[in-house]
Amino acid sequence: MQVIEGVLATPEAKIAIVVSRFNSFINEHLVEGALDVLHRIGQVKDENITLVRVPGAIEIPLAVKKAANSGKFDAIIALGCVIRGDTYHFEVVANESSKGLAQVMLQSEVPVAFGVLTTENIEQAVQRSGSKAGNKGAEAASAALEMINVLKQM
Repeated sequence: MQVIEGVLATPEAKIAIVVSRFNSFINEHLVEGALDVLHRIGQVKDENITLVRVPGAIEIPLAVKKAANSGKFDAIIALGCVIRGDTYHFEVVANESSKGLAQVMLQSEVPVAFGVLTTENIEQAVQRSGSKAGNKGAEAASAALEMINVLKQM
C-alpha cells in the first residue's frame, strides 16, 4: 500500500497570504500565526512570502484567484473574519467567500488554505485568533504547507 501524506517543512515554497483589512484587530493575529508557522515550521524564507491586503472577506476570493492564476505561488492562505451581526449580511459574506475560495482551489489546482473565521461574536473571534481555541491562521498555514507536499507526491 502506498501512503501519500505531506510534511510541513517546505523551505522553497512560494506562499501568498491574502488577508482582509475589515476586522483587522482579529486578522492581524491570524497573519502573525500564519507567519510563525511558515517561518518556524515550514522554514519558508521571508522573500518567498507575499502578503496581499484586501478590503473585506468578500474580496478575498478575487485576490486569491489572481494569485493562483499568476503561477507564482505553490499555495495561498486566505485569512479574514466575519462576525455575525443583526442582518442577513453575515450569511451572504461568509457563504460567498467560502464558496469562492473553494471554487478557485478546484479550478486552479493550487492549494487554498481556508483561514476565514465565521463567528457568532467578537469573543469567538478572539478565541480563534490566538487565544483559547488556538490560532486559525497558524492552522491554515500548516494545511497549506502540507498540501504543497501532498500534491508534489501525486
